[in-house]
Amino acid sequence: MSTISHDRVERATPTPRWSELLPREMWASGAIAVMWLSVLFTAIFGKDILNTTVGGTSSSVPSAIVVAFFAFFGTWVVARHGFRRDPGE
Repeated sequence: MSTISHDRVERATPTPRWSELLPREMWASGAIAVMWLSVLFTAIFGKDILNTTVGGTSSSVPSAIVVAFFAFFGTWVVARHGFRRDPGE
């Protein structure tokens, strides 16, 4: 009497999760792009910061400079954590 061996049964692959479809690097680069786009739009459409002293002298600073200051540090933090390679990966 002879026996027939069955083909190897393939396990169904699970549906990939959303976080696996969009890697961490893409989210980090998207966040950095949005930060600097906000600097661009603030530079184009934003108002100036006006300072007036009691003596009557006044000065103005574009508000995009303040936004760019925080975007710089935001880019630094997002890039440091978003593009970091863990030893286990």
